[in-house]
Amino acid sequence: MAPETQNPKHGTQNPKPETSSILILGAKSDIARAIAHHYAQAGHPLYLAARNAARLEADVSDLKIRYGAEAQALEFDATAYESHAAFYAALDPQPEIVILVFGLLSEQEEADKDWAKAQAMLEANFVGAASILHPIANAMEARGQGTIVGISSVAGDRGRASNYHYGSAKAGFTALLSGLRNRLAKKGVHVLTVKPGFVDTAMTEGMDTPAPLTAKPEQVARDIAKAIKKRKNTLYTKWMWRYIMLIIKNIPEGIFKKLSL
Repeated sequence: MAPETQNPKHGTQNPKPETSSILILGAKSDIARAIAHHYAQAGHPLYLAARNAARLEADVSDLKIRYGAEAQALEFDATAYESHAAFYAALDPQPEIVILVFGLLSEQEEADKDWAKAQAMLEANFVGAASILHPIANAMEARGQGTIVGISSVAGDRGRASNYHYGSAKAGFTALLSGLRNRLAKKGVHVLTVKPGFVDTAMTEGMDTPAPLTAKPEQVARDIAKAIKKRKNTLYTKWMWRYIMLIIKNIPEGIFKKLSL
């Protein structure tokens, strides 16, 4: 358990950030692995959670050998909603930082033709996140401390024909995180919304993404760690996506609907 210091504002015990325990949900993704390496190197105890946890054992071993990290693999399915409350309650100790990295991106044309693929994106990217955040938010609110980090996307800033099922789920996730931030800030809980643009991962493999606008997973991990320390509300990574999306959001609808985006 992380060492603790008195928080005079809330009258609770806050862990020192340099040793906070961290739960990474969706730990098999490239961004999640980069986050795990960043925090393992800094000495944080880690819970790595994903479907088929046995596939995480190699990552756990690597973190232990490379950094001497305290890490364990856990079974977690974002769409097994009935299991979420028990999953989180069983964590001992409870993590001080929870990072939601899981998500699903399918081709929009395939989702247009096959509702099952559209539904899978909506459930993985929004409903699953809302379900697991329910017990997490309640536990952190009761303790009066903690940090929730949600990996949303710039795709949620405005619906576009090329990815509107994925984008609408991420828009819902962004709104959910905003509401939790409004609810929990006065309780001493920090909620950070992360909005990556293009990231060089398996999810974007095969896409023709412009190099200047495409981040490496390691850069995203560093940006997230800095944003947590600064208790930021929203993080765009790379930084220029904040201004790109500001332009896109302000295109008049009469013009926007004629564009191919």
